[in-house]
Amino acid sequence: MTPIRTAIALSALLMLAACANPTARTARTAGSAATPATRHASTLDTVMQRGVLKACIPGDYKPFGFLLPSGQYEGIDVDLAQSLAKAMGPNVKVDYVKTTWAKLMDDFTGGACDIGIGGISVTTDRQKRAFFSAPYMVNGKTPVVRCADVPKFQTLAAIDQPTTRAIANPGGSNERFAKSSYKQAKLTIHTENLTIFDEILAGRQDIFVTEAAEALVMQRQKPGLCAVNPDKPLQYGEIAFLLPRGDTVMKQFVDQWLHLARASGEYAGIENRWLR
Repeated sequence: MTPIRTAIALSALLMLAACANPTARTARTAGSAATPATRHASTLDTVMQRGVLKACIPGDYKPFGFLLPSGQYEGIDVDLAQSLAKAMGPNVKVDYVKTTWAKLMDDFTGGACDIGIGGISVTTDRQKRAFFSAPYMVNGKTPVVRCADVPKFQTLAAIDQPTTRAIANPGGSNERFAKSSYKQAKLTIHTENLTIFDEILAGRQDIFVTEAAEALVMQRQKPGLCAVNPDKPLQYGEIAFLLPRGDTVMKQFVDQWLHLARASGEYAGIENRWLR
C-alpha cells in the first residue's frame, strides 16, 4: 500500500472510532461545561444570598465615615455603601463592622467584612493584600494649621523644621506620610483621631497633614483652623473601596455600579451633600 493510501486508511479508522464511542465525547463535553461550577463563589454571590453587605469602617474620618453618639454612621462612604447594597438587591442591608486604621487590613483580610470603607487611601502596601475599587475621589495630602500660621507652612521644606510640632494618627496613610516626610520636625502620634484638631487649636501642636476633603471639613467646622493650599496637595492621593483580593467578579460589579452612579449624578449628589 502506498503512503498516501495508508494515511487515508488511518484517518478513516480514527473517524469510525470516534463515532463508535459517543460516551467519551459526551464525558469530555460535560467535563468542560462543569469547570465553572467548581470555581469559588464570588463575595457578590455570598452577599446577595446572605442579604447583608458587611462593611469595615474606622468611623473617625469626616466626611467619609463617622460614628455618631447614637451608634449610627454617616458620611460619603456610608451613603455610597447604602447605594451599593441596593444595587446588589432590593433587600440587601449594610452591616457596619467597627475597626481602626491600625487593624483595618487584618480585619478585612481575616474575613470580618466584605468591603472596606470610610475614606481609604489607595496605597501599594494595601494593594498587596486586597483589591481596590476604581477610585472615586482624588484627595491629596493637605496641612491643617491655625489660620495665623498659614503663611508659615506653605511647603514641605517649611513644615519640616526643628521648631515644628507635627501630629498624626496611627495606622494609616497619614502616619506613613509623616514618618517618611519629616526629618527634623517633632512628630507626635496621637491615638485619638477625633481630638487631633483640638490639639492644634489649643496650641499644643502646630500641624496635621491629612486628606484635602477632611481638611476642608475641619476648616468649616472648627473656626481658627485653616487648610493650607487644598487645591495643591503635598502628595497625590486617591480614595476607593477596599475589596477582596482576587475576586474579579466583585470588583467588576462594584466598578460598574460606581460608573453608573457617576453617570446618573447620584455620586455628585452624595459628595455635594458632605463637602458643600
